[in-house]
Amino acid sequence: MNKVFPQIRAVLMAATALGAPVAVHARPTAHEAELEARLEKLEQEMIALRGELHDARAQQADALAQAQQQAASTVQARTDEVAARTEQVETRMAALEGKPRAEGFRSGDATFKIGGYLRLLYSGSRFSGGTVANNTYARDLWFPQGLPVGGKPSTVADMSARQSRFWLNFTTDVGKHVLKGYLETDFETAPGTQGSQRTTNGYNLAMRRAYVQLDRWTFGQDWTTFQYPAALPESTDYVGTTEGTVFARQPLLRYSAPVAKGMTLHLAVENPETASAVQGAPALVENGADHVPDLAARLAYAGDFGELSLGGIARQLRVVNAGTPESRFGWGVSGAGKLFLDHGHVSDVRFMLTHGHGIGRYMGLNFGPDAVLGPAGALEDVGVTAGMAAVRLAVTPKVRVNLMGSFQTLDYSSSLVSTSIGTFNKSAWSAAANVFWTPYKNVDLGIELRHGARRLVNGTSGALDRVEIAAKYGF
Repeated sequence: MNKVFPQIRAVLMAATALGAPVAVHARPTAHEAELEARLEKLEQEMIALRGELHDARAQQADALAQAQQQAASTVQARTDEVAARTEQVETRMAALEGKPRAEGFRSGDATFKIGGYLRLLYSGSRFSGGTVANNTYARDLWFPQGLPVGGKPSTVADMSARQSRFWLNFTTDVGKHVLKGYLETDFETAPGTQGSQRTTNGYNLAMRRAYVQLDRWTFGQDWTTFQYPAALPESTDYVGTTEGTVFARQPLLRYSAPVAKGMTLHLAVENPETASAVQGAPALVENGADHVPDLAARLAYAGDFGELSLGGIARQLRVVNAGTPESRFGWGVSGAGKLFLDHGHVSDVRFMLTHGHGIGRYMGLNFGPDAVLGPAGALEDVGVTAGMAAVRLAVTPKVRVNLMGSFQTLDYSSSLVSTSIGTFNKSAWSAAANVFWTPYKNVDLGIELRHGARRLVNGTSGALDRVEIAAKYGF
């Protein structure tokens, strides 16, 4: 528009000049003045309109900016709302995923859960002192009293799945109480009668534990209260540190009560059974002549650093010799524990040290007798000192290493003639190392090397070198 009005004015002036050439230099007429005034007024109005148009466009831009800002605020508010709701949903999902899933099945008023593992074990063994019969404990696990002595070396290889284990756990609400039961079995401790290694490799199912718990009471068959089971190391072997470990499962009645923060006292009466021997004959005898249950107690403490246990046992040893009952007192103490080496409780140190008299059947799968019938027909004392230690180290989240060692020494009464107990066990020791890999959840693959030795009272000894490879699926 700035260019339009001057052009219109020039045209009008030209037209006026053409219409009256003689008056070009004369004063504008009234008509011309009026026309020019009207043009100026029109030009002012156009300028005003141009200002209004500019203002309108500015207002439109401001309104658009405000609308965009308001829209952005609305979108942001909606985005924040959606994000908050998403976070709430994720939190709820995480809580649901972290909550233990319902397990087991119900039958009547009881909830049942089934678990256990399937395990395949290969072992290659070299016995320095002779041969070992097939399908015996010394072929299946570290069983020092089964090591041959004084013979020629032998080498054997075995494979078995008989260590596979199954358990059944149930709970029932009884008023304001919860009744719990547990049944555990495997195929290791019973001889196979359904077949041989040449055909079906059948093995009998054997009861390991079967007990019921109601509040603080436990009754049934369980680990002896004298034992601290958590000290058992991770091993391809059935026990691992056999000779240095308190190890027994038997019928019992136990009462457990908290006595302080993290501390529990266990008191029990347990099945008595005197395992005796006669001088000149090291074979152990189950007499079945006991009158008084074994009394066991254990004080257990659990804290952030680990666990500690102090156990004790008192028992009456009793046999009937040629119609005459003979008895003596037996006792033992055992200190054990597990100390954590990391916050995840994957790496740890485990240990146990035990000493006593007349507790042979509780130690190392009965490596030594509880007592020996001496020349006068009396029960002679047998003392035992045993210990074990194991270290478990996490190399990676899926790989761990275990190192372990154990020993046991027996001290026979001086009343016994040394020549009459020369073939009795005197001591045993072993050391082992393994590596376990967990490639998938619940799957463990392990390889273990072991060396162990057994020595008799007369000094004769035998040794074992063994490699084991195990594959286990737990469920």
